[in-house]
Amino acid sequence: MEPVYTPVIWVARAVFAAQGLKFTITGAQNIPTSGGAVLVINHMSYFDFAYAGLAASPSKRLVRFMAKDEVFRHRISGPLMRGMHHIPVDRTAGAASFRAAVSALKAGEIVGVFPEATISRSFELKAFKSGAVRMAQAAGVPVLPMIIWGSQRVWTKGHPKRLGRTNVPITLSVGEPIPAERKDDAEAINAQMRARMTHLLHAAQEAYPAVPTDELKYLPARLGGSAPTLEQATALDEEDAVRRAARRASAG
Repeated sequence: MEPVYTPVIWVARAVFAAQGLKFTITGAQNIPTSGGAVLVINHMSYFDFAYAGLAASPSKRLVRFMAKDEVFRHRISGPLMRGMHHIPVDRTAGAASFRAAVSALKAGEIVGVFPEATISRSFELKAFKSGAVRMAQAAGVPVLPMIIWGSQRVWTKGHPKRLGRTNVPITLSVGEPIPAERKDDAEAINAQMRARMTHLLHAAQEAYPAVPTDELKYLPARLGGSAPTLEQATALDEEDAVRRAARRASAG
């Protein structure tokens, strides 16, 4: 029991129950009951970090998530994030967060990473950064591929939040651990991990209940939804990056 993390979990579970969220968790046995591992998760919504940790509950593990440092500077979320021993990430200088993550892994923690870095507007897997694999190699621990599906229907980029009783089904699926040895090629492991996550995601989508016609915006174009294609979403992300860079430049 941890003084901050455990109460936060209790509150979160109460909120999820009030919302009527229905979680289906598969592959939870793939999360080790002890020792370090990098939990690699796709990114569909603003609440993915809160949902993803549920998959570790059967193994009685807590996940230390890597999150952008702005969250740690917020007057409310900051103390909670620090109290739960999550790891801040400065996207302009990531060496410190990399070292912190490796230290946590060597200490036997499970570190949660979103390798796409930002939410996927297309609801398809974006390109993966290789940092998660390199951390696993440096710490001598495996990577655990995991996918979330359905969370985008609660609150995602470009759409209003739906925090009432929506009864949304959310799928959490964990694949088998992938060894990450120092001698192995990081990009090859990254490609293997993304392939497994693609398989897990497609399986979850196939098993997922049909969504109402007014929610086709939460489905990828590949499945007949009205979400932007991966190419269109990538262009939108690039436009956002240009705007953020311009704001930083003007602020400096």
